[in-house]
Amino acid sequence: MTQIVRDRHAALLGFAASATLLAAAVVTYLKDSLSSLGWQGGEYAYAFIWITIGLIVAGAVLRATAPSPWRSIGSGMAWAGAVGVLVVIVLIILFIVAFANWNP
Repeated sequence: MTQIVRDRHAALLGFAASATLLAAAVVTYLKDSLSSLGWQGGEYAYAFIWITIGLIVAGAVLRATAPSPWRSIGSGMAWAGAVGVLVVIVLIILFIVAFANWNP
């Protein structure tokens, strides 16, 4: 296995682990798992946003400072965080469009 293939697998691992974390936040919201702690929709949204920001920052730090396999994992984490940000932007746009077309 060459170094390039190893780095690609590491990047995929970083992306998959990060995407799983984001999916876990969504599933927690859908099942309302933290309602016993008083969480409502807003807290889940904040958690998702903070996870995406944390993934981007951690990915950038790993990409800049870590040795070889960790740089690729950091790259995958940053990509997953970027995808999370895109999901948030799309949801905000859909929310705005839905309210703009709403006729009570």
